[in-house]
Amino acid sequence: MILQRAALADIPAIRDLAYSIWWAHYPAIISEAQIDYMLGLMYSPEALERQMTEEGQVFWLALDSGTPMGFLAVSRQTAGAYMLHKFYLQPTAQGKGLGSTAFRLLADQYPDLQTLRLTVNRQNYKSINFYFKIGFRIEKCIDMPIGNGFEMNDFIMVWQHK
Repeated sequence: MILQRAALADIPAIRDLAYSIWWAHYPAIISEAQIDYMLGLMYSPEALERQMTEEGQVFWLALDSGTPMGFLAVSRQTAGAYMLHKFYLQPTAQGKGLGSTAFRLLADQYPDLQTLRLTVNRQNYKSINFYFKIGFRIEKCIDMPIGNGFEMNDFIMVWQHK
């Protein structure tokens, strides 16, 4: 696996990956109506372009033998502190060590990385357990309204360089 920095031209691939991964993963966690809403909110071409150009998110495509298997997005918060906004792999890429590899490759892109935070749905046990495995810990719980009557019920998790 390699990570390749995504460009605006990669937006359609990122959007397709998001839809595929979300529909495979989230129906057991959140309602289909919320999945539809969140995909539209975060993964429309306009939203992805805004995240890349205005919000400072750097997107990375996770490629396995040249095939996009997932994507990650990170932004710098302060010196040495980053936010991991997105970390998604196709179900077929999970359980093979590729997530751990992708995380190591991502960390290698940021030599000053000291602290990395993310949010994860509190019912997303599979992802939470993966994050524990690679060294994250739960920092706190948050409940955040996202519009249309929906709310994100998440953990903020933190990883610190040792």
